[in-house]
Amino acid sequence: MKLAYPNAQLLPIGVVVRRAPGVTRWAKFAWTVSSVLPGAAAADWKVLRTEGDVTEFHAATLPLTLYVSDAEAYAHELMARNPSVYVVLRQNEHISDLPWSVALVTASPYEAQDYCDSAEELVEKIPMPEGLHGWIANFVDTHYEEEAFVKRRRDKTRTDRVDDGIGDARIRQTSDVYRAPRRKGVVN
Repeated sequence: MKLAYPNAQLLPIGVVVRRAPGVTRWAKFAWTVSSVLPGAAAADWKVLRTEGDVTEFHAATLPLTLYVSDAEAYAHELMARNPSVYVVLRQNEHISDLPWSVALVTASPYEAQDYCDSAEELVEKIPMPEGLHGWIANFVDTHYEEEAFVKRRRDKTRTDRVDDGIGDARIRQTSDVYRAPRRKGVVN
């Protein structure tokens, strides 16, 4: 598959979704993403296993695309205490049995945060498997160059030494703009 972005890399990622009984009377089921499967084949809500009322599905396989422009975000995620990938689920209004569809898989915490802002999608943080961690670390090592922090210096010109108090030069004014307003006479 040819990518439109130079040096971008992609890997198919399978998303495993767990359906468990709801804990309230308003929600029949609780849906959560339980894991990801790097290099998985295509799937469409294939049942992986069932234990009692809990069922795990291989919901979908989507490409995890790494972009050079997001290498800083990937580096930030790899430095986290628990490196993770993020899965975005979107409500599926057409099929009542499967209320969620998998919309996106990303390794960028910044992109995941953007999806959290809308409150229309469910964003799940999943621990990153070791093989996926190594693949992303190799990408970051190849494409990320940390920019050195350069503190901005002020100009040497001192503008605070002149305090003429006249204000805007375009407005004619003969007195000080910082003066106290004139007091009107008090009538008893």
